[in-house]
Amino acid sequence: MKIRVGVIFGGETVEHEVSIISAITAMFKIDQEKYDVVPIYITKDGEWYTGEMLKDIETFKDMDLLKRYASNVVLYRDNGRFVLKKKHSLFGKVVNEIDVAFPIVHGTNVEDGALQGYLQTIGIPYVGPNVYASAVGQDKVFMKQIWANEKIPMSKFIWFYDNDFKKDQDEIIKKVKSIGYPVIVKPATTGSSVGIGVASNEKELIDAITEASLYDEKLLVEEMIQNLREVNISVHGNHENQKTSEIEEVSSHNKFLTYKDKYIGDGTISHGAKKFGIKAGFGGVKASKGGYKAGMPASSRIPAKLDSKVRSEVEDIAVRCFKALGSSGTCRIDFLIDDKNNKVYVNEINSIPGNLAYYLWEAKGVDFTDLLNDMITLGIKEHKKRSSKTHSFDTNILAGYTSNGVKGVKGTKGVKNIKR
Repeated sequence: MKIRVGVIFGGETVEHEVSIISAITAMFKIDQEKYDVVPIYITKDGEWYTGEMLKDIETFKDMDLLKRYASNVVLYRDNGRFVLKKKHSLFGKVVNEIDVAFPIVHGTNVEDGALQGYLQTIGIPYVGPNVYASAVGQDKVFMKQIWANEKIPMSKFIWFYDNDFKKDQDEIIKKVKSIGYPVIVKPATTGSSVGIGVASNEKELIDAITEASLYDEKLLVEEMIQNLREVNISVHGNHENQKTSEIEEVSSHNKFLTYKDKYIGDGTISHGAKKFGIKAGFGGVKASKGGYKAGMPASSRIPAKLDSKVRSEVEDIAVRCFKALGSSGTCRIDFLIDDKNNKVYVNEINSIPGNLAYYLWEAKGVDFTDLLNDMITLGIKEHKKRSSKTHSFDTNILAGYTSNGVKGVKGTKGVKNIKR
């Protein structure tokens, strides 16, 4: 009997559409001989849907039709089964069931531990980082604080809340000046370069902070590395074993890689999607020959031209970053290199990267289907390890409690002084 894999994607996130592209690309490449793929789509308003039509990217061009013909469901545990039941069915008709969940999601509310927490609560095995790794991997401030403790090289940065800026703008500007212009301003928890801006002076700084504040209340300002080269690498595994992919070098006509650089470029959808035979025409974005892979910038060199010392340093730091955050599955870690001084700085981690960074693995001879198979197997193993740990005790601590409060509990300090 095949393992039923529920691929979860979408969600209330600014990276909603990117998640759809990533998930459909992956669903096409999951080994159909080993797995039954069950698509589970979360709309921007938090409704869950399932149905075979969700494997076709054309479906998402008309949300009214999608909601009419796909099944609106809830996922929960029912006597050891993980079922998708119709949400508004009088008798709770089971539409499908799954054995393992595979979140292919990007951004806040889904990649940040919220979805992983739900999956872990109902007890279903799931692929990718756990709740903790998801949370710190999404919050750029948390990840940098952890990496700083591990003495991992990073550019200078400060962080603050938008409310701090409103209360004492001059103090924040003073701190930024200590870093030195130009700087990059980022929302702490978004991805795909959403809400990011560059500031070369005080006015541009205020404008960039105002823009970033639209997306998050926690903000990050980073030193802009000079003589910049940007490279990415993927790490696969868990805290016990890690493998590194090929390294790519990316570039942009802009001062940093924008959302358009990463996903739209010249009006094309991903070359990866077209390569795998996925139908095009999504959100006004058309597939065309000479496009590029989702999650892979339009201008990219694989492998990156690095000397052996720098290449080794990138690989070593990537593994250290991965382990420090307790990551699992397949991530992508982005680096900044000062080409003049040959200094390597880690930028950030993408816990569930666009298209799962498959192109970095293909460049090293790893087939995407094999990568997906290994991710699913690893997710199941991680679940078994979590389940083997003690998480509760069989105790009689409630035996002394009465129906109207805590009267009669022995050994509870201060109980008799509680006022009712």
